[in-house]
Amino acid sequence: IYSEDVLFGIVGETFTFPVEIKQRIEEITWKKNKDKVAEQDGQNPAIYFTPLKGRSELKENGNLTIFNLEKSDAGTYELHYWDSVKDGYLKFVLSVLDPPSEPQISCSIRDDNLVLNCTSDFQRPVTYTWKLSNDPHSHWSQEFSIPIKHIDATKNATCFITFSQTEKSSEISLIPCI
Repeated sequence: IYSEDVLFGIVGETFTFPVEIKQRIEEITWKKNKDKVAEQDGQNPAIYFTPLKGRSELKENGNLTIFNLEKSDAGTYELHYWDSVKDGYLKFVLSVLDPPSEPQISCSIRDDNLVLNCTSDFQRPVTYTWKLSNDPHSHWSQEFSIPIKHIDATKNATCFITFSQTEKSSEISLIPCI
């Protein structure tokens, strides 16, 4: 089995390589840029090597989790395993990104609507969510339009951006927008 995926993690997050091996694994070796970072032989406890020693966990199914991701964790990772019948090999490229900064909110009037726009300078696609104060509903888009006649000027709107496990938000008062 051979595959190569580019994966993204954020500094400070916990990251797990998406390994799905159904059969029982006898031997596991993980390497980063050709250097061994973790291995497990049979039922023996896993052994961890620098730089992941004390910051990682190897599961019996081959999953490798890195805690408190660092920029230096970026690189090419290879999983080599043996399941008592055949060898398997998976390759992943891990890119570690700085967390996104807080989003920027702008507002304008279009027809009879207040239009709020949320932007992020993050280098990967993010998920946008809007919430109005005292409104239980979320609105899932980068742009959020509200009919002016339905606006309570005492309310605030908050834009949340999410990538991986990291969320950032900004809030705007609706009064200056109207």
